[in-house]
Amino acid sequence: MSVTVPQPSLNAVHAKIASKAMSYSAFVSIVQDINNGLYSGPQIASFLTASAAHPLSRREIFDLTKAMIRVGPCLKWEDGVTVDKHCVGGLPGNRTTPIIVAILSALGVRIAKTSSRAITSAAGTADVMEVLAPVHLTIDRMKDVVEQTGGCIIWGGAVGLSPVDDELVRIAREIGVDGEGQLVSSILSKKLAAGSTHVLIDIPVGPTAKIKTQAEARKLEQTFLIISKALKISCDVEITDGLQPIGCGIGPALEARDVIAVLQNLDTAPPDLRDKAVYLAGKVMELAGLAAKDAGKGKALACLSSGQAWESFKRICAAQGGMRDIPKARYCHTIVATHSGMVESMDNKYIAKLARIAGAPDDKTAGVDLHMSIGSAVALGQALLTIHSGSRVGLKNAIEEASKRLAIRILDPLRLEGDCI
Repeated sequence: MSVTVPQPSLNAVHAKIASKAMSYSAFVSIVQDINNGLYSGPQIASFLTASAAHPLSRREIFDLTKAMIRVGPCLKWEDGVTVDKHCVGGLPGNRTTPIIVAILSALGVRIAKTSSRAITSAAGTADVMEVLAPVHLTIDRMKDVVEQTGGCIIWGGAVGLSPVDDELVRIAREIGVDGEGQLVSSILSKKLAAGSTHVLIDIPVGPTAKIKTQAEARKLEQTFLIISKALKISCDVEITDGLQPIGCGIGPALEARDVIAVLQNLDTAPPDLRDKAVYLAGKVMELAGLAAKDAGKGKALACLSSGQAWESFKRICAAQGGMRDIPKARYCHTIVATHSGMVESMDNKYIAKLARIAGAPDDKTAGVDLHMSIGSAVALGQALLTIHSGSRVGLKNAIEEASKRLAIRILDPLRLEGDCI
């Protein structure tokens, strides 16, 4: 229901529209009014748009983050280190979190992971984890799981940590606004509310990722480091390769399959997903002082290879309500290469779009399975990708969409030109 009564805090929003700086007290008033349901969708959109059009200063980002933490509960852990890892998004299949949580919890590192659902992507971490175990836990259940197993992977919306952030993210995605200030405040407010002491931020960079250039990534990195230091939370940033999706599957069940393959050390496990998860898990340990510099990756790899991480993951799933079987799609269609050549590039956004058209994330079985990567040699008629869907209509629509524009560019060395699927 739309709210028609103007709130006094809207004066601050109007001032920001006029490019004036906002104070901490203004942010507190706005956040409290949003939390109390006193802002309509368009009013929230005005706040977000003004904050993106006239970018928040680092002081304003700090103040907004503090204001968001004030609303809702904050977890406090008894002692020691509590770690977290977060990706800024924009890279399909980048499902390292369940593997990282399994490795760290197996090594005795506490990681209370709250994750989001997909809004414009084919799957969020919560969507993928929900294929494998319940994620809709109360805050008390979450604490019990972490105390029992050392880790959890749950849907953040169920526990109400920094609750205004959920509403801001929902509206921001609807209107296509994603300002740096809102992004940083969103991530850090969630981590602080979850009681994290050390946080690693993953920033994938690529022309079709959310963050498109190294310069943009370095600027975002500095903002994270400066704001987290002011908030007294230890933070490090890894700028990673975002040229193409990570893993093979794009969509909840397909990504869950890849995660399990890595944890079980199967031959079918995507090596890029395994390598990135191990690398980031090691960096988290080094950040938290639990491994010497450059020694974390080796410890993480040994934990995964020995089966300890898999055993830890099974304990977490059991504590969250029991491990589930991964469902399979009723309908599939494989698209093949129309000529030989080499895979030159892949469009992250468009591949995610195909998975969504097929039905992901609501249809857990829907998505896209990739059969090659950039640099792969491709023969005429070779399988490039398989579209999965739980419905004939979803499959038909995704196949039709795949014929419209570039998703995968294949360079034909004889013709010296690209082709696509």
